[in-house]
Amino acid sequence: MTLPDPAPEAPKKSSRRSDRFVAHVHELCASKGSRADLRRGLGLPVERCNYLHRYLVPFLSEGVHPDTRRAHYAVASLIAAQPRAARDARAVRPVAADDVAYWSRRANLGAALGTAVSKRVVKPRTAESSLHLMSRQSTEAIHPRLPALTRQLLGNGVAVDWAVLLEDLSWWNRSREHIATRWFESYFRITSAAPAGDDDVLPETPDLNEENNA
Repeated sequence: MTLPDPAPEAPKKSSRRSDRFVAHVHELCASKGSRADLRRGLGLPVERCNYLHRYLVPFLSEGVHPDTRRAHYAVASLIAAQPRAARDARAVRPVAADDVAYWSRRANLGAALGTAVSKRVVKPRTAESSLHLMSRQSTEAIHPRLPALTRQLLGNGVAVDWAVLLEDLSWWNRSREHIATRWFESYFRITSAAPAGDDDVLPETPDLNEENNA
């Protein structure tokens, strides 16, 4: 298994709630029991995540939007399901003092797919097909497919910025076109800077039409 590049993280005292949540989940995952409980929510709606409530309800306000609640449950499960190599690669990097400016430079899911293509671990045509498919779907369809997709990325050494994914999923149904555009822009900025490879010798990305059986 390829060791993933560490995803850049905000300082431990980040002002962003998403960063604090991700740090909270990583702390929970230090316990094997908590990590196992959180993994049970992979791809599932909140209503089927009974083992996660004890860990996540204290972090979420009572009136939180349903999309935001599900995004938190989904990301917590995805973090808990990371391969060990990805967990071990987690590291804090120095960041700019301006948290807003730093946030705009952090990698979204489109950038992660672009990195996978540039590393020649995913075919360009299948990565782009995944992006086009997701851009047409609601999070109701995307959530069940994320475990396979993130597992593919992490298993091939491509880091996922969980805080960015959390915010994008939280707002996806209300701002899908804007977020999808950012994903495409990030993807093509990375792939256009990388040398073209033989598309036929690279692995497929997970089929987003397949149901997650986790």
